[in-house]
Formats: sequence, C-alpha cells, structure tokens
Amino acid sequence: MMLSLPSMTAVEAEEAGQDGAHRHHPPQDLLLHEKFYSGWHMPDNPALSCCNDADCYPTEIRYVDGRIYARRREDGKYILIPPQKVERNRDNPDGRNHLCAPPPSASMVDTVYCFALGGAT
Repeated sequence: MMLSLPSMTAVEAEEAGQDGAHRHHPPQDLLLHEKFYSGWHMPDNPALSCCNDADCYPTEIRYVDGRIYARRREDGKYILIPPQKVERNRDNPDGRNHLCAPPPSASMVDTVYCFALGGAT
C-alpha cells in the first residue's frame, strides 16, 4: 500500500534543492551533534545506544493522521516513527528534529533506532 503524503512546504523544497546540504551536519554543529549522539540511548531500551554520528542526523518531518514521519537521508523516503522511539527524557541539542536510523536495506526495512522532535516544527 502506497502512503500518500502531503506536498512539501516551501522550506522543505528549498532545503531539498541545496545540493543535499540538509543531509550532513553543518560544520558549526559537528561538536554539538557528536556530544548529543554519543550519549543517546534508545528510549524503549536504555541499555542500547542509538548508534553514533554515522546513523544520526537532523531531518525534516511530516505529520500524517497524527503520526510522525521523518525523512531518511539516503533515499528521501519519509518513514514512520514508532511512538516508543521518540525521545521524551532528554533535551534536544539544537531545536531540530533528529533521526537515528540505518540506511535502507532488505533486512532492516524502515528501522528507527531513535528520534528527537525539534522545537521548531
């Protein structure tokens, strides 16, 4: 079943057209993100790390029927964020949305390790 998502906002369209710049950490944020990601653990399993700087990144989101979908950087697909993966006990480092997820593969279809909701959404 194909999910129909609302069209992109002007801001999202502009970000997507910036030669993929939205896919990488801005240089001024590298240390901030590194510190945040290195101590981040899965909300539903605090014994496990959310991974690291390689799997975590700022991202855009969409709300569809009250659920959060985050944009995966490798293919641009908006994937469903399971409620148990949303961080609720830790401050967000920069007010943006952050997703920790592996690249798409057949063995880990739309997997989400962790997600932090930004304050500017």
